[in-house]
Amino acid sequence: MVRYGIIGVGAMGREHAENLRFIEGATVTAISDPDEGSRNLAQHQIEHPVAVFTDHNELLNSGLVDAVIIATPNFTHVDVLRDALATSLHVFIEKPLCTTIEDCLKVIEWSKNRTGLVWMGLEYRYMPPVAELISIVHDGGVGEVQQVSIREHREPFYPKVGNWNRFTAKTGGTLVEKCCHYFNLMDHISQERPVRVFASGGQRVNFLDEVYDGQPADMLDSAYVIVEYPSGKRAMLDLCMFAENTVDKESISVTGNAGKVESFLPSLELRHGKRSAVGNFKNWTHDASKPKVESRKVWNDSIKYNGFHYGASYLEHVKFFKAIQNGGTPEVTLEDGLRSVATGLAAQKSIAEGRPVLMTEVLPAGWN
Repeated sequence: MVRYGIIGVGAMGREHAENLRFIEGATVTAISDPDEGSRNLAQHQIEHPVAVFTDHNELLNSGLVDAVIIATPNFTHVDVLRDALATSLHVFIEKPLCTTIEDCLKVIEWSKNRTGLVWMGLEYRYMPPVAELISIVHDGGVGEVQQVSIREHREPFYPKVGNWNRFTAKTGGTLVEKCCHYFNLMDHISQERPVRVFASGGQRVNFLDEVYDGQPADMLDSAYVIVEYPSGKRAMLDLCMFAENTVDKESISVTGNAGKVESFLPSLELRHGKRSAVGNFKNWTHDASKPKVESRKVWNDSIKYNGFHYGASYLEHVKFFKAIQNGGTPEVTLEDGLRSVATGLAAQKSIAEGRPVLMTEVLPAGWN
């Protein structure tokens, strides 16, 4: 039995607890949160007795847990991780890793020479149609990747305790808080590290009249982001957070020199087609009205709980759990977390300054 403690039991912390309920051999034995309302909701949801703490250090030092899941507000990650990584416990950190590069680098340094596993929570790669898309691409199903396009058209940010997710200073900005998932996917799909980012975006519709303690909400609600890679591959994000009346809220398209593959959520659809000719186009012909595209639904029948992310969090927790049991290594690392934050911060900087931003401006020497 692996005993889990959850630090931060707001909506996402409680979601993690619900996923663990469906994994045989996993149990939540302790929770920690300074907010009484969140603690009460978590106790009600978990349905069996757990130790309850208001301070995360009390949980870390309780001797009641083997692993901790950190799902506190973004700006608190660095402080909680400093304490958690000083123990031998297994650690799962919810995205984003931290809100600044400096803090991400501190966490990576603290994580060295530990016996406990450290896993970065970037679960979008485990969504069934996305996982299938990645498999097709990495198996050469589109030839050499040229372009990756990701679109998310969705509802605004949900309310959070203390309204911390209304402020760039506390979240890292929308392109860190929300989009680090997508920048990680771009890197994972292309199997390269970005060199330059150009973005255009703004706060156009959401939270324009919201003010807390004299500070107006300043989260971007829409953006286009272009990410360039050393080989010439390019990726693009199209984000709109006032488009809740959208059928497929998330779509990923990967186009190579030999074909194209797309995934769609929540329809769980995957489309894959090969080009009729590759390389020699002297006598090339194509009827655009008759694309030869395979279209099918993709699901993973091993998923026992769908949750917020189409079963992806469940699959990720199964992998984390098995890695703990078997002494494995993390599939998603703190370096992945750092780089996803770095691209988001580069995009935020590009918008603020109205220019392309080199990743060498964001990451220190040795990380490019």
